[in-house]
Amino acid sequence: MTFDVDGAPFAWRENGSGDLVVLLHGLGGSRLSWEPQLAALGSNYRVAAWDLPGYGASTALAGATTFTALAQAVTDWIDVLGAGPAHIVGISMGAMIAQYTAALHPQSVRSLTLLATSPAFGLDGTPPEQWRAARLAPLMAGQQPADFAEGVLRAIAGPAIEPDALAGQVSAMGRISGDALRASTDCVVTHDARALLPNIAAPTLVLVGDRDRETPPTYARALAEQIPHCWLHVLPGVGHLLNAEAPGEVNKAIRRHLRHTEEQ
Repeated sequence: MTFDVDGAPFAWRENGSGDLVVLLHGLGGSRLSWEPQLAALGSNYRVAAWDLPGYGASTALAGATTFTALAQAVTDWIDVLGAGPAHIVGISMGAMIAQYTAALHPQSVRSLTLLATSPAFGLDGTPPEQWRAARLAPLMAGQQPADFAEGVLRAIAGPAIEPDALAGQVSAMGRISGDALRASTDCVVTHDARALLPNIAAPTLVLVGDRDRETPPTYARALAEQIPHCWLHVLPGVGHLLNAEAPGEVNKAIRRHLRHTEEQ
């Protein structure tokens, strides 16, 4: 049975029982981004999807939004859940946070699954200020994330995303405040975990869609080459929102990875 916890500082949605799986959404998401995984994985695991600090019903960080601070927040949340170490599944920015969590807090991490992400910002040469300005332009024009969610998400999704799946992601992004999105955008452009990746001991699965233009398969391969115990799986015909675009394939891959980890 799925239920929500809206306490302070952490708010999340939870389903199931068993070993803990925590889900970390991306820059334009919230706990609602993970509905396909909460439903499917909850039949075998205790699955919890947070609202990133400052997003949805979660309290903002006391200081600056940095990857180090967010990794500490993940560890603190796992302690609140009282069931660590956890299998950590992250997408996009959430998978960036997961990298820092695994490297800096290995005691909290049983396995990693990294979806649609990269080892560092700007591997294609994109200037940080240019990317930041483009992402924040609607906010500067007076809009809130709910106003431009559909356009942004449609642009980064693959061509075969179902209307209901897109609508679910739009609802997830609609829960973000402008201030939270701005803080996270400022954080994303600082991402560079390359020096930390060889220190990740947790078994790691990297998933990417071959139609992902935000974090293409070349980024995923760079991750897989630097993390010691890592497997790469490329999904055909899928874009950046792969957990919503191809939930059956993604859930199957995650289940296989979790079972493999537990058998070790």
